[in-house]
Amino acid sequence: MTHRMKSLALAATVVAVPALVPSGAFAASCKLTADEEYHRSGKSLPTYTRSLRVSGGASCGTGHKLLKAYYRCRVAAPSPGKKGRCTSKVLGYSCSERRFNSIKTQFDAKVSCRKGRARINHDYTQFT
Repeated sequence: MTHRMKSLALAATVVAVPALVPSGAFAASCKLTADEEYHRSGKSLPTYTRSLRVSGGASCGTGHKLLKAYYRCRVAAPSPGKKGRCTSKVLGYSCSERRFNSIKTQFDAKVSCRKGRARINHDYTQFT
């Protein structure tokens, strides 16, 4: 193989490798504001937000907006209150939630939202 052919093969490999890496590998962790991280009143956010991550072209700014909009959706009807579940799209994102460590006074949850390639995930603890 000539030097030129080796160079072309190497260039093709470098271009192809990013396509093999899962899109989640490039997720960004967004810094939480003090209000988002620990929210005493519970009027617009869960009690504790532990993490906020974005990928696939979603920005941290959109992540922060979705975090608040998701909470408002969750506590609204048809299942109102802090234990409620969001069953509609939020800012155009489809979201799913998995709850765990549930006891009478609190639960933890992981929320995954997607819209095309964009992904926004957050984890929270809710005192009930």
